[in-house]
Amino acid sequence: MKLSKLSLAVVASTLFALNAHAQTAADSVQRDVNQQTRIEQGLKSGALSTREAAKLEREQARVSRMQANALKDGTMSSQEAARINREQNQVSRDIAKEKHDAQTGNPNSVSSRRMQADVQRNINQEKRIAQGLESGQLTNREAARLERGQARTSGAQALAGADGRIGAREQARIANRENRQSAQIYRSKHNRTQSN
Repeated sequence: MKLSKLSLAVVASTLFALNAHAQTAADSVQRDVNQQTRIEQGLKSGALSTREAAKLEREQARVSRMQANALKDGTMSSQEAARINREQNQVSRDIAKEKHDAQTGNPNSVSSRRMQADVQRNINQEKRIAQGLESGQLTNREAARLERGQARTSGAQALAGADGRIGAREQARIANRENRQSAQIYRSKHNRTQSN
């Protein structure tokens, strides 16, 4: 009996390590797309308030920083992938918790619509990064720089919405940051650097 429990533990840990190692940078970024989509859906349905979405954006910024740090040397180790996966699992649980708590948001409020637009832009940017990784237009190092930019953008959104309200000036600053990030994604995807 003890041998079979030990065997099961070894098999489980091996599968976990293989799963973490199998996660590529593109997989990790695609998961960002999925999480951002869930946040946007929560805002649009009223399941998330602007303040809750801001909190979740702060968590997304942390994940993007972790991805940037993991990829800056051009590779993602199995340990780095496992840490990122654990953090993404936590964000996923937090999204579900916030969407199903007693708090609600007004999806038609000006602040919610501004946050919805910002999150939609995050989705678009992350999709472009994931596509660039998949196609080879982006190297892991380029993706690291872009994920650092995504972290700054999500952080700015989190800061702007922390009080539950996003003003016109805050929105304009975020839009400027998003425009710079979009241009950086374009330049990185269209330079001559190709991933191997």
